[in-house]
Amino acid sequence: MDTGMDPLMLARIQFAANISFHILFPTITMGLAWVLVYFKWQARRSGDTAWMDAYGFWVKIFALSFALGVVSGITMSFQFGTNWPGFMNTVGNIAGPLLAYEIITAFFLEAAFLGIMLFGYRRVSERVHTLATVLVAVGTTLSAFWILVLNSWMHTPAGFEMRDGVAYATSWWEIVFNPSMPYRFAHMMLASFLTVAFLMAGLAAYRWRRNDRRAPVRLTLRTGLVLGACLVPLQALVGDLHGLNSLEHQPAKVAAIEGIWETQRGAPLTLVGWPDEAARETRLAVAIPKLASLVLTHDLDGELQGLNDFIGEHPPVAPVFWAFRIMVAVGLLMWVVSWLALWQWRRREVPAPWLMRTLVWMSFAGWVAVLAGWYTTEIGRQPWLVHGVLLTADAVSAVPAPMIGASLTVYLLIYAFLTSAYVSVVFYLARRDRDAEPFGRRPDNADVEGFRATQGGAPRTVVSEGAGNA
Repeated sequence: MDTGMDPLMLARIQFAANISFHILFPTITMGLAWVLVYFKWQARRSGDTAWMDAYGFWVKIFALSFALGVVSGITMSFQFGTNWPGFMNTVGNIAGPLLAYEIITAFFLEAAFLGIMLFGYRRVSERVHTLATVLVAVGTTLSAFWILVLNSWMHTPAGFEMRDGVAYATSWWEIVFNPSMPYRFAHMMLASFLTVAFLMAGLAAYRWRRNDRRAPVRLTLRTGLVLGACLVPLQALVGDLHGLNSLEHQPAKVAAIEGIWETQRGAPLTLVGWPDEAARETRLAVAIPKLASLVLTHDLDGELQGLNDFIGEHPPVAPVFWAFRIMVAVGLLMWVVSWLALWQWRRREVPAPWLMRTLVWMSFAGWVAVLAGWYTTEIGRQPWLVHGVLLTADAVSAVPAPMIGASLTVYLLIYAFLTSAYVSVVFYLARRDRDAEPFGRRPDNADVEGFRATQGGAPRTVVSEGAGNA
């Protein structure tokens, strides 16, 4: 297969395709795990079984997302050896331990308690099941922590020294808590919760429109809307702090985001336009004077470096410029829709039909925002794989372009099928949940030993009910 493209570009596209597919599912599981903990806490506090019925539906979504996240993550590790051997050869002394920490502290924790969380509700005591849910949530957060430590270190490397072209750790504290890690971790966790918030609200609105208006649906809809309405403004604040951090450590990325070519004071904020790298200008720009300087330096006359200061060392401008604006646009839409829906809920107990339709269409809006933000971050790091340390071109393998192109085609076909299948199954589960057995009903005595004492052996009836729910 002759694609006419060079191996470097194909390897980059293939990695982008893999990470784009993979990131969709951890984005859901990281936030949803803690939402499930919240459902359990509310059920225990209020005694309302509707909360556990909501738990019973969303734990299925969690299981489906977790499975696809694990499977898609496996292909990521292959590419370090096949397409990017220079990465581990140069920074493997740092990347390797960080990936190992994720497996030891997070993946094992999730794997150990996931089975109890998914299948143990009627087999173990309420306390044990709640503990398993909490530990799985902790595991998903730890997994995100270590992966974002590595990713942040690649953007703002610290705590190392180079010897004969190889990075060696000098301070693991500085490596883990590198300059951009706190901002990236907070930004990603909030993005995960917002993705889950609109998925919950969207599926609840979908069920509501199909006349499924039971208490669990109402609780889920309100929880999703409140979560979204509260977190969008907080995400905007964290995003501002993240932008200031990027301006300090990666000014070329910020210049590409803003479409600024010449270093200037009082730089305008370009709302829309078309960056033209050949002409070194942003065509058809609609801009607000001095606003970029105000946002990024908190000074109307603050100085911003332009892309012409980084010729040959700045990222491709148009993809970064547009990805950032898509992310912001989706975030603003989330803000307006969530606040308007809650306002209408307060006035008329449920959002208007047109707004419920909007929520259904926005069920996966979080995915769009996350991918746009991820592209802004990762394309914005180019031409560096590890900023200031390792160029992307120096890490790529010698695998011929036709081989990479063939595997890329297979990946894209599989990922397109799996993504469409996932979305279809999620809506199928939403349609079928109305006929499912209530999850919140537990036997009178939830302790396994108590069952054995009263039934003279293993709790056969209870196991059967649990298997049916699973």
